[in-house]
Amino acid sequence: MKQFTIPSVYRSPLIAAIKNKRKEADRLKKDFSPTRLNFGPVEIILARHFGFCYGVENAIEIAFDTIEKNKDKRIFLLSEMIHNPFVNEDLLSKGVRFLMDTKGKTLIPFSELTRDDVVIIPAFGTTLDIENELRAIGIQIEQYNTTCPFVEKVWNRSEQIAKKGYSIVVHGKPSHEETRATFSHSDEHAPTLVINDMAEAIVLGEFVLGKREAHTFPDVFNGRYSEGFDCTRDLVRFGVVNQTTMLASDTQSIADYLRTVLMEKYGLNESTASSHFADTRDTLCYATNDNQTAVLSLMKEQADLAIVMGGRKSSNSSHLVELLEQQFPTYFIESHTDIPSWQLIQGFNWRTHEPYERVDFLPTNTPVRIAMTSGASCPDAVVEATIERLVSFFPGARTLRSIQSEWE
Repeated sequence: MKQFTIPSVYRSPLIAAIKNKRKEADRLKKDFSPTRLNFGPVEIILARHFGFCYGVENAIEIAFDTIEKNKDKRIFLLSEMIHNPFVNEDLLSKGVRFLMDTKGKTLIPFSELTRDDVVIIPAFGTTLDIENELRAIGIQIEQYNTTCPFVEKVWNRSEQIAKKGYSIVVHGKPSHEETRATFSHSDEHAPTLVINDMAEAIVLGEFVLGKREAHTFPDVFNGRYSEGFDCTRDLVRFGVVNQTTMLASDTQSIADYLRTVLMEKYGLNESTASSHFADTRDTLCYATNDNQTAVLSLMKEQADLAIVMGGRKSSNSSHLVELLEQQFPTYFIESHTDIPSWQLIQGFNWRTHEPYERVDFLPTNTPVRIAMTSGASCPDAVVEATIERLVSFFPGARTLRSIQSEWE
């Protein structure tokens, strides 16, 4: 896989040594067992896969290269590059300005742009309307487009099944930038609908089976379907694609459920199901799969608590928290600064989107075992700094350098 050039400040010597050695021993990525770092009075149990993915490193490389090569131009980001505050703050510090916020609200009107400006498309991609609006100004967006290849893969798969007469159901968070972009690109080729979770999939199944009146469909899925979408016509044949950062198991469960609904509706069997339901398993992102599978393996370990590092707006990070909190007391933080002392951790509730504080979060027994992972947009340097902060609370603990030497 391609090696990217990204700022060294995001790298971690300790994490790099661990990842390199694990990769050498497991080229085919079949071993999802976690990495154990024994510091003596505290043990860190690291997920096998975590941190920057291909799409994130690609976006960061393009963004910083664009800044370096266009010092005489105004540079704008359509919205946040990725959902990590440290990366976005670095870009802002270099003079980059955001045109919109993560919800699509305008911060700088497009009317202020000129054809000489540089506009970077973030890793999430964007809608066709925005692409066309920027092109109309004369801005060459293709040159500075950091859309993740795996997001584009979803768009391409949607187009492929649309050409075969299938409608598209997108499993994603309706307000998320990636889902808005995927909806736009899918809508170009086929009737498209966005659903958020299994509960909405069940409701959708009731419309397919005629258990709900068709005239109520617009109210139930208001603002989340193509213009002119007709549930009696457009849900006869469809496939399910996903926002790449959703729980892969959730997407697959939703797809499996809706497939059985269509089989029931049209009297299909396993060999004939494809006449009404398109197979789209290949749209699940490899990094999302790997990180989530690694967390499932991490959950089999004995640990006193778990910590997930990532931006508060990060969808993939929040899903890692969702998994881990089924097994451990789990804290979602942005960095080591959210652990100001051994007595206090400042976490973020991914469900309510509210910050909170927890006193005496570390147990008094030793060794303390802490399960740990991070989202796909979290720099490895943040993971190392968090480990270092936690280890500092335990007198007599081994140093990070001594642990690192074991992996070099």
